[in-house]
Amino acid sequence: MKKTIIEMSGLFLSGILSFCFLAQKVTVKDLELTLKNEFSIDSLGAGQGISIQDEKAFIYGDREVGMIREYVLNDDSLTYTGKEIQLSLAGKDVINHPTGIAFHKNQPTFIGNSIRLNPEGTLWKAMIYLVDWNGLQKTKTLDGNLLNTIEDDACIQGTRPEYVQYKNKWFVATADYGNKKNEVRLYNTLALKTAKKTSEAGVLYKKFTCSAFVQNLLWVPEKKVLVLIQNQIEGRRWRFTFLDFEKSLETGHEVVLKTMDFDKTDELEGFALTKNIQKGIAVTSARKANVHLVSLKW
Repeated sequence: MKKTIIEMSGLFLSGILSFCFLAQKVTVKDLELTLKNEFSIDSLGAGQGISIQDEKAFIYGDREVGMIREYVLNDDSLTYTGKEIQLSLAGKDVINHPTGIAFHKNQPTFIGNSIRLNPEGTLWKAMIYLVDWNGLQKTKTLDGNLLNTIEDDACIQGTRPEYVQYKNKWFVATADYGNKKNEVRLYNTLALKTAKKTSEAGVLYKKFTCSAFVQNLLWVPEKKVLVLIQNQIEGRRWRFTFLDFEKSLETGHEVVLKTMDFDKTDELEGFALTKNIQKGIAVTSARKANVHLVSLKW
């Protein structure tokens, strides 16, 4: 009798877990994403992305110098705090085209950069910078806060770092922008901290192929979903692709749960969720109407 009860309990528990797993998939499949308010934020140059940390939003752009501006989250707007971080060293523009901020509490902070190598914009060099995030908040420049410079030579085109969790361990993920051989790659955080190139042994942990024109990545830990923030065509139109992250890594290619396209003609660059995953903020490179509040129904 005891064995029967244990077996029944195991089946019951297995059923609950299976139901929860399926419910999660259905939730993502039935996701609704609605664009709400839009407004203009100045002094960014071309906006390149957003990092939300607690009640603060850090929006970064490529003005005459790469920079990050801090905003306070309100219900339907953002309020500039007056804090601006210039990504310069000894007055020289270093992270001139920031492409991602990989931030997670109790983990090192990395900022991505794409350096144009020719006027046509066909050749780029991808860099990842290890920074003292707390120091940046205080001094507002890279002086004394640039801890390591890493060439992301394992990439195909560009780098856009974002923290993700896989098998209870945190990694730095990044992706390519081009339309050929695109990949999402996971880098070992400890190895990346001290590396000079991402091609060094022990840095690359795992990777999978993905679709084109990825501008940024977003990890949604509550859903175990990785969002590709994309353009539908090069430099134009919005696309959000929600991936089954674990299955993508297991199969070696993206496993898409849902793709959402929007008829917006500008260049979507970044997207992040607030503490409430029903709310998000999208950033574009446009000079006006470059920030959009987004509502999500999972």
